[in-house]
Amino acid sequence: MFYIFIAVSLLVPSVSYALSLTSSTKEFTLKNGLKVIVVEDHKAPLATFQIWYRVGSMNESSGSTGMSHLLEHMMFKGTPKYGSKQFSNIIQRNGGTDNAFTTKDYTTYFQSLASDRIGLSIELEADRMNNLLLAPKEFESEKKVVREERRMRYEDDPQSALYEDVVSTAFKAHSYHWPVIGWMSDIAAIGRDDLRKYYREHYSPDNAYIVIAGDVNPGAVLEKVQKEFGAIAPVKRGKSTITAEPAQQGERRIYLRKEAELPYVLIAYHVPNFPHNDNFALDVLSAILSDGRSSRLYKGLVYEKRLALNASAEYNNLYKDPFLFTLGATAAPGKNIETVEKALYDEVDRIKKDLPSEREVQKAKNQIEASFIFAQDSNYSRALYTGMFEMMGGWRLMDTYLEGIRKVKPEDVQAAALKYLNDDNKTVGILVPIKAGVKSGK
Repeated sequence: MFYIFIAVSLLVPSVSYALSLTSSTKEFTLKNGLKVIVVEDHKAPLATFQIWYRVGSMNESSGSTGMSHLLEHMMFKGTPKYGSKQFSNIIQRNGGTDNAFTTKDYTTYFQSLASDRIGLSIELEADRMNNLLLAPKEFESEKKVVREERRMRYEDDPQSALYEDVVSTAFKAHSYHWPVIGWMSDIAAIGRDDLRKYYREHYSPDNAYIVIAGDVNPGAVLEKVQKEFGAIAPVKRGKSTITAEPAQQGERRIYLRKEAELPYVLIAYHVPNFPHNDNFALDVLSAILSDGRSSRLYKGLVYEKRLALNASAEYNNLYKDPFLFTLGATAAPGKNIETVEKALYDEVDRIKKDLPSEREVQKAKNQIEASFIFAQDSNYSRALYTGMFEMMGGWRLMDTYLEGIRKVKPEDVQAAALKYLNDDNKTVGILVPIKAGVKSGK
């Protein structure tokens, strides 16, 4: 799981968090299906507003990839009431900040402001949920922006390009196969009418929920949400089915020949997501392998053997469906990438053969718990975690996360490595650097 590292004492057993992380959270639901989750925190006169739509790249299909991300861009291009870019300008004039992001599972829009201005977010977001213009000129212009974004972030970035290739190779049936930003040809082919239909189908109160965290009164907030969103009708949509990814039954391996300075290897294993019981041990395994300079991968590959410039393990368990546990490393100058790949497996095999110590496991658990708890000090992060757990099955699951982490034992970490980090379950990608001007395949 992604977490922010906080420097605290990590060598002593963690102390139980006295209060439930959700004790100050209240939930309401409007008649049109819009859920409102309010997290009260009166430490400072600030608040964060987030609206989460249950639509991401996993809801797309072949030929229409990138729709969710393009729509995110167009949501800032105006309604009849507020013209293009006025949304952000209004928030900024009132001392706030705003942004949005699209993932494989959802699309989220957020603003952080003084708490007495939170009504602005409610009014503006209700307007663009129901009245988006999708003006032809803005639409064509933004398609060009997104295509350039794809070119810069993926096609011109060798390691990002490899990650995209590895994910699309690891997932053959599930729509996690699609990149969030979409394939270049699909972005170019998306029509304005196609995007409007997508907007009408997915941007409705029954397919969204609001999270507000900070110095707010739940009753007053609910009244304002009811006023602005209450009249927006829900959408009758057919049942959508996401194809389950079948179990992988053999190694998959790809090579990407691309202009780059150094070779890079990325290894991906299929793993369960939260709240599967194994996810807690996988979280701890990731921290043992990759959290900080005392981690096994850094010590083994970077510091001691000097095979790699960097080495990492990543496990993000907050996906709606099972995703991936990855190992990656950039070869040091003059080092062979096959040797680096073997060294990554060697570190995993050490855990498979010998139990990690109680001290090492406790240290990893403390790191995870400290980061998770300290993140709650930010209104934005508190709302973000609340929203992510709501997407996973309900915001109340936040309280079960730390309970599960605290129960992890060395035997659980070893069992998770043995169960999931094996040859038949892996997809390997190798970045093979080529010189500028040399075409791939030559």
